[in-house]
Amino acid sequence: MSVHGVRRWYVVQTYSGYENRVKANLEQRIATMGMENSIFNVLIPIEERLSVKEGKTRKITRKLYPSYVLVEMCLDEQSWYVVRHTPGITGFVGAGTHPLPLSEKEVKEILGKLDKDQEQIKIKIEMNIERGDTVKVKEGPFEGQVGPVVEVNPEKGKVKFTVSVFGRETVVEADFMSLEKL
Repeated sequence: MSVHGVRRWYVVQTYSGYENRVKANLEQRIATMGMENSIFNVLIPIEERLSVKEGKTRKITRKLYPSYVLVEMCLDEQSWYVVRHTPGITGFVGAGTHPLPLSEKEVKEILGKLDKDQEQIKIKIEMNIERGDTVKVKEGPFEGQVGPVVEVNPEKGKVKFTVSVFGRETVVEADFMSLEKL
C-alpha cells in the first residue's frame, strides 16, 4: 500500500444504486471490526433541489456522484481490506491496485459544496425561468407588474427582472416563488 498513517479521502466505486447500502455496511464493519482509528468518515454527497412545475413545489434529492462513495481513512493493509471487501463495493478509484487519494483541492471543492451536516449539498431551486423570459409578479409590492428577466440565481431562488416604476425602467429582484412565467 502507499502512505501509511495519513488521513486522506478516497473514492470507492459501488454497484449502481447501492451507495446507501454500502455506507451502512461499511459503517457496521468499521464498528464490529474496531476500525474507528483507521476509517473515519463515509460520505455520499447529495444535492437537494426544489423543483417548481405548474405551481407545485417538489423536493428532489440526487446523488452528486452516482455509484461512488467517499471514505476518509488512513490507508494500510487492514483498512484497505475492510473497505475493499465490504459488500457492494467494486473497488477503489486509482491506478491498478493502488487507490489514489483525492487532492486537498478536490476535497475542499467537494466539502465546500456541502452543508454543515457534511452530507447534503445546499438546496438549489430548479427554476423553469431563464434570462429573457417574461414574468408577472403574483404577490408583494410589485404585484401585477410584468417584465423581462435579466438574471436568475438558483442558489438563492431569486430572479432579477425589469419593470416600469414612475415611467422609468428599473431592475428589481424577487423571490422565484412569487413570480409567474408568461
